[in-house]
Parts: sequence; C-alpha cells; structure tokens
Amino acid sequence: MTKIVVLVKEVPDAAVQKHIDSSVGRLDRSGEKTLNPFDTHAIEAALQLRESGALDVEEVVAITVGPSSAQKALHKAVSLGADRSIHLTDDALAGSDVVATGYALAELVKRENPDLVLAGQQSDDGQSYAVGAVVAEHFGWPALTQVIKLDVDGQTLTCERQAEYGYDTVKVELPAVISVGDAINEPRYPSLKAIMGAKKKPLETLSVGDAGIDASKVGADGSQAVWQSSKQPPAKAAGTLIEDEDTAQTVEKIVAWLDERKLV
Repeated sequence: MTKIVVLVKEVPDAAVQKHIDSSVGRLDRSGEKTLNPFDTHAIEAALQLRESGALDVEEVVAITVGPSSAQKALHKAVSLGADRSIHLTDDALAGSDVVATGYALAELVKRENPDLVLAGQQSDDGQSYAVGAVVAEHFGWPALTQVIKLDVDGQTLTCERQAEYGYDTVKVELPAVISVGDAINEPRYPSLKAIMGAKKKPLETLSVGDAGIDASKVGADGSQAVWQSSKQPPAKAAGTLIEDEDTAQTVEKIVAWLDERKLV
C-alpha cells in the first residue's frame, strides 16, 4: 500500500491587494485567504493515481504549516478528496523563509513516512518554486518540478516536465517529491456532501514541540533570507486609443503608429 502526502498552503485570495507589512517585513495576510490554487492540482494528481489504480494508495494526507486560519485551507483540501490533514501551527514559525519552512515540512513528512510527496509548482504569494526541492533534500530523495504528466510502473515514475527549451522526460524511483504544474490536470469541484463532511475528517494540530522540530531552525531567527525593503512597480503609461468612423482611416492610423515604432 502507498501513502501520498500533499503539501498545501494558505495564501491570500487572488482578489486581495497584496503588500508587505513594513513593521515586520512580511506579507500582510489580514485579508481573505484560501487554499493555494496550485496545490489543488497536486491533490487532484494524488486522487487520479488512486482512482486509476496506477498506485495502490492507502491514503492521501494533506499537510500545511501556517497560522490557525490555515485550517480553512485544510478543510478545502479534504473536501477535494484528501483523507485527513495535519496542521503545524506555532508562533515560533512566524517569519520562516523557504529553507526554514521546508525543514518544518520535512519533519512532518518524516512522521508520515510516505512513498510519494506531491506539491503545487509554486505558492500564489511567495512563488519561490523551491519548497518541494528543500523537502526532498532533507531525505536525499529525487525531486522534480513543473511536472505536467505522471505515469507509474511499479516503483518507477515517468514524468514529463516543462522546461525553458521544451519538455523533459525523466524517470525516478519512489520515494520522491514531485511538484506538479497547473497543466497536469483540471481539479474537480468538491461536492456539497464533501464540503459538509470536511470538518469531520481527521485533523491533527501540532506545535513545534509536538512535531519534534528544532525551534532554532524556524521562524525569523532560523531564517537566512531577510526582507530589506519593497516598493510598488512603476505605473504603466496609458495606452493609445485610435478611434475613427472611417475604417480605412483607422487602419492608416494604426499602420502609421506601428511604422513610427518600427514594428512593421
């Protein structure tokens, strides 16, 4: 039997204007929050592996590190099909960078001893693309990113991944950490029954001490990335609007505009 762990994260809702709280140098997370949309593809990939019979999956476990509000993201994860969830929440974790967060997640993964760890290709806020690789490094497991196709033959995964120059096809042996791209599948919508039943599924809440995590390796003091400053990107100049009732004149104006900028 195979156990799959899916790494998930609570992120600000896409409609929320994101900014840094300069008093602490961290993203202001006071607005509406949701499950990282990229992680829904990882959950769907786990469910498809189970439903197809490609792997004899015993259970799918969603894991997150975050404040108390992150329970909402875990409820969404189990409504999408995860069997249970684990929530690491502790004030000592505040300010953790990618390496510190990866270490904390690795300690949770170690407790579960899974055969496969899946993650979204990035988070919708930090967009580091690196957490899966950090987790894999702690175990010496193979790690792949941007995977858009996943085939299984026994303990061998054949993965197609997006690269700058095209596509790579890579074979790895389980256990492994795979970060999937959003082109890998179309996540399902949770049913009303699944949404209502999500809060009844097992949710384990742990502190740093409960999980056996070294507090000196997490939080602001355990992180090497330090926020210095931030600023808004420069405002874009207004575009040029060409209006004319005469189609021929309108076309001439557009061609002249392009020619002036040597675009034709």
